[in-house]
Amino acid sequence: MTTRAGRHFLQIPGPTNVPDRVLTATARPTIDHRGGEFAELALDLLHRIKPVFGTSGPVVIYPSSGTGAWEAALVNTLSPGDRVLAFETGHFATLWREMAERLGLRVEFVPGDWRRGVDPLVVAERLAADVGHDIAAIMVVHNETSTGVTSRVPEIRAAIDEAGHPALLLVDAISSLASTDYRHDEWGVDVTVGCSQKGLMLPPGLGFNAISEKALSAAERARLPKAYWAWAPILEANERGYYPYTPPTNLLYGLREALLMLEEEGLPNVFARHDRHARATRAAVCGWGLEVLCADEREYSSSLTAVLLGEEHDADKVRQVILDRFDMSLGTGLGRLAGRVFRIGHLGHLNELTLAGTLAGVHMGLQLTGVPVDPTGLEAALEILRAE
Repeated sequence: MTTRAGRHFLQIPGPTNVPDRVLTATARPTIDHRGGEFAELALDLLHRIKPVFGTSGPVVIYPSSGTGAWEAALVNTLSPGDRVLAFETGHFATLWREMAERLGLRVEFVPGDWRRGVDPLVVAERLAADVGHDIAAIMVVHNETSTGVTSRVPEIRAAIDEAGHPALLLVDAISSLASTDYRHDEWGVDVTVGCSQKGLMLPPGLGFNAISEKALSAAERARLPKAYWAWAPILEANERGYYPYTPPTNLLYGLREALLMLEEEGLPNVFARHDRHARATRAAVCGWGLEVLCADEREYSSSLTAVLLGEEHDADKVRQVILDRFDMSLGTGLGRLAGRVFRIGHLGHLNELTLAGTLAGVHMGLQLTGVPVDPTGLEAALEILRAE
């Protein structure tokens, strides 16, 4: 067993590093979840979480992964046989599509190359062709964690509105929430899906649904089977600060601390920090002479950067050398990108020195595995981190 000094660099795009303040908060003694102290905690959290989603409406907090929150978004708004429109923007969009099909929905899956987000023009075309308004919902992954591509949700909303189509807009914001400017209400999103282990700087275990009035109305008609995921019981219990089942009390302590940290920094500053770190990372990648997987600069992710290597190089070998030599974990290529891509996570609890160390480790790992890199790439990133 290798003994290592120093800290492990966890630079995957989630789970992310958990701050000491959050870890300490989760270590508090568990309390009676039927008592007044818990009700105060829950009511406070349900209020504080809303600005992160950019909503004044209800946000459901589940003891779950993001996958559970995916399912909750579908089963609460749709019925067996409903037609939904989805887009192949990457691995997680594909998994969400597969879930929808298993639940008995008819998915119209628009193919993609995994290098671009949802095309608003295609949304407009598909909806214009749906003269009978058969499409019940549109499923969009805002920030595709497998590719580092961010779809332009405001433009998608505009396309829906211009078509005069009543379809619900369901958005996965799992790896953009609390990292990228997101506006559930302003963008007309009906259900936003989130989870705890990304920009919210928590361990895995919490899933979120932010819900519009239109989605609540749809829930009254939805007939997909549900029990644990049903909105109605949890929303009713939440009004008094409680849950219809045992809540994850210690994770909720951590969530409160994470929300306080975001408030102290200020969400605009949080988003600006993520944008700056993303620019620095892309400057390094391009300066090295490598290729950012995202092919449209309008869709660059502020949460992660996926680096595409030539076919003569093995991205997994690069990752393994970096882990073995420098004790740093990078994200692997998923699905069709296996072996071709490695992903640098730069979201959550991260500062300039952490990112500088991350990029230095990547630089050395590329050199050690024989990938030609221009040494000026690292300096280009440091220049951005120094200047801003």
